[in-house]
Amino acid sequence: MHPQLEARRFNSCYELIQALDKCHQQEYYKRIFGLCNNEKEALSQCLHEARLAGEREAIKQRRQERKTMEEKWKKIDEEEYGEDAILKKIIERYQAKKNGSNGSE
Repeated sequence: MHPQLEARRFNSCYELIQALDKCHQQEYYKRIFGLCNNEKEALSQCLHEARLAGEREAIKQRRQERKTMEEKWKKIDEEEYGEDAILKKIIERYQAKKNGSNGSE
């Protein structure tokens, strides 16, 4: 069984979908004896390739969104702590010294 075949999602497989539907509707015995298996196998392969292509596209989009988000985070950090986060490093050193002196008392 194949998933719901949406036209916009599997438009590259439209001809194969039509061929399999036509084969199934022509004569019942063809479907029973497996005479539509070639069309079904071709459709399965096409749907698999379409799914993989969709996944690759989604991965590219998520990577781009992640890159954009990291750039925004970096910009926020630079606005808050200065370029190269100098202020943040100074605060961390101060905290480390403060925590180090408290532990030795």
